[in-house]
Amino acid sequence: MFSVLSAFLLLAACGQERSASLSSPKQSASTDSWPKELHVGFQKSSFSLFLKEKGYLEKQLQKHGVQVKWFEFQSGPPLLEALNAGQIDIGYVGGAPAVLAQANPDSQLVYLAYEPEVARAIIVPKTSSIHTVADLKGKKVAFGKGSSAHYTLLTALETAGLTLNDITPVYLQPSEARTAFERGDVDAWVIWDPFLADAEVNGGARILIDAKGLPKQYGFIVGRNEYVKQYANVAQTVIAQLNKVHQEIHSSPDEAAKLLAKETKIGEEIWKRTLSRRGYGVFPLTKEVIDAQQRIADRFYEAGLISKRVKAKDAVVVIKEQ
Repeated sequence: MFSVLSAFLLLAACGQERSASLSSPKQSASTDSWPKELHVGFQKSSFSLFLKEKGYLEKQLQKHGVQVKWFEFQSGPPLLEALNAGQIDIGYVGGAPAVLAQANPDSQLVYLAYEPEVARAIIVPKTSSIHTVADLKGKKVAFGKGSSAHYTLLTALETAGLTLNDITPVYLQPSEARTAFERGDVDAWVIWDPFLADAEVNGGARILIDAKGLPKQYGFIVGRNEYVKQYANVAQTVIAQLNKVHQEIHSSPDEAAKLLAKETKIGEEIWKRTLSRRGYGVFPLTKEVIDAQQRIADRFYEAGLISKRVKAKDAVVVIKEQ
C-alpha cells in the first residue's frame, strides 16, 4: 500500500532533487534500532495536543517497545531550550523560535518537516485610540520574546517605518499577556490562534494588523540532531501520525473542536474559528520554506536579536527510507 508516509518520503526526495539550495543537508541515518523512550514537546495551541489525546503515536511505537512521554510548553522558546538541553527529542514550533535555537552555539535543532502558517495578529482593545501601526510608537506591546509573535511585530513595525526601539516591549507568555491585556497594563498584544480568536471573541480585542500581508512564517516539526540521526524511524513515525491528525481534524473540525476545547479550556466556538482559518498537512521541506526561514534569520541578526548569522539550510534533515 502506498501510505501517507511513503508519499511524504517520495516528496521529500523529489524536493531535494529540485532544489540546489537544500544541497548538503544533514542526513539522518535510517536504522532498525528503536529507543526506549521518545520525549515530545508540545504546546496546547498546536495539533500535537490532538495527537497526544488520540494516542496514535503510542499505538505505533509501543509495538517497538518505545514509551512516549509528553512535555507541555506555553510557547516555542522554552520548548527549544529543553530540546537543546537534551530534555526533549521532537517538537513543534514556529519559525522565529527555531532561528533563535539554531543560533545557540550548542544547538541540537534540526528541521524535519513543516506545517502551514497559523493566524497571527497585533490586537488592541476595541476602544483603543490606536488605529494604525504607526500609532504603536511609544506604546507598551506584549509578546513572547523570541516567539513567532516577535517576528510578526518586527515586520509589522517596518511597514510604518518603525523598529522595536520605537515601542516598549513587554515580554510575556500567552496566559500572562492575556491578563495584562484585559487589565489595560499593555496597549497592544501580538498573539497567534487559538489565543487570538479567544481574545477577539471574549477579550474585547480588535485586530490592528494581521500577518496575511507580512512575510511568511511557517511552523516546523523539529528534532534533536543526535536523537534523529540514531532513530530516524521514530521521526518518520511522528511525521506520519501528525499528518494523520491534520487530515482527521480537517475532515471533522467540529469533533476536533470538542476535544481541543475540553483539553485547553478554550471554548469550542473559539476552536471552530481557529480551525476554519488555518492550513492543514505536514509537508517535506522545500526551497520556498527554507528561504522564508532564512529571511527570519537575516532580520533577527540585523535587529541584534541573534549574535551570529544563521544558515537555515544547515539544519535541514531529509528523512529517507533505506
